[in-house]
Amino acid sequence: MPQGVITALEVQKRDKQRVNIYLDGEYAFSLSLIEAAKLHKGQVLSEELIAELRDEDTILRAVDTAAHFLGYRPRSMAEVRQNLADKGFSPSVIETALGRLVERGYVDDLAFARYWVQNRSTFRPRSQQALRYELRQKGVTEDHIQAALTDLDELSLAYEVARQRASRLRHPTREDFRKKLGGLLQRRGFSFTTVRETLDRLADELVEDDPDYFAEINDE
Repeated sequence: MPQGVITALEVQKRDKQRVNIYLDGEYAFSLSLIEAAKLHKGQVLSEELIAELRDEDTILRAVDTAAHFLGYRPRSMAEVRQNLADKGFSPSVIETALGRLVERGYVDDLAFARYWVQNRSTFRPRSQQALRYELRQKGVTEDHIQAALTDLDELSLAYEVARQRASRLRHPTREDFRKKLGGLLQRRGFSFTTVRETLDRLADELVEDDPDYFAEINDE
């Protein structure tokens, strides 16, 4: 492992946030701009200090990589861990980086689970069972899943899904109404009981607003 006196600190041309460190006139390694600012020309670096600087730089790069990944939307800890592993970071670096992200509030599985449930409920409602499965796939623990689902009203969600789809139908028969909307709700994971209650309620409301909503079947 190289050791010696810092003879130059040069900002990289392609990445202004990184600095190349030269020891005894030769390139040795690079650091982030923030970490390099702690060093100075003429400073003597031991093997141990060089190893510490490199380790810290790797951790900081992992944190930066994770922050970029989190910039698109909230992620579960398992998702961040897998992303860093895919980028080639070692398990020890990943766990250290995750620890820092958790301390700073960037990774929070309970907050993520609540975000996921809220987002789904707003844009693509589905049952507790379906949401539970999705969150398990994201690596969220059962305790956090349960906490996120506590106040979820399945009947209201099922009703909203069915109401939105019913608005696209044009005088369906009652059979088509139940077949199309029932199939949609079942695919979203809602139970038979919830589907039946939702469709009964919605059908009654639609007929009350428009007695001719349902097409009559001519048996002749």
